[in-house]
Amino acid sequence: MDMNWIAIGDISDIPLRGARCVKTPGGKIAVFRTTDNEVFAIEDHCPHKGGPLSQGIVHGSSVTCPLHNWVISLETGKALGADEGTVRTIPVRNDGGTLFIAMPSMLMAAE
Repeated sequence: MDMNWIAIGDISDIPLRGARCVKTPGGKIAVFRTTDNEVFAIEDHCPHKGGPLSQGIVHGSSVTCPLHNWVISLETGKALGADEGTVRTIPVRNDGGTLFIAMPSMLMAAE
């Protein structure tokens, strides 16, 4: 599948242990920045009840959903602990502080 890299802003736009939401043709994407300046992108809805993960609490490389405290791995998109479910992870890269997410070419053609 062909991917288009789309610039979404600067890493400084996202606070440490924070997130920003990006609207795309494929839905909302939550982009997270960890304490270690790692950046992750996942779908912005919890697999449990659809809570906005971008409004959750970031700890390590995980986020806790603000609705029912499910913990989601930012690396894999999988629910941790006894909970089950997965959200899609989105490729993200940091090029000199500018952040890019990869979107399938077919979604970009829909714009």
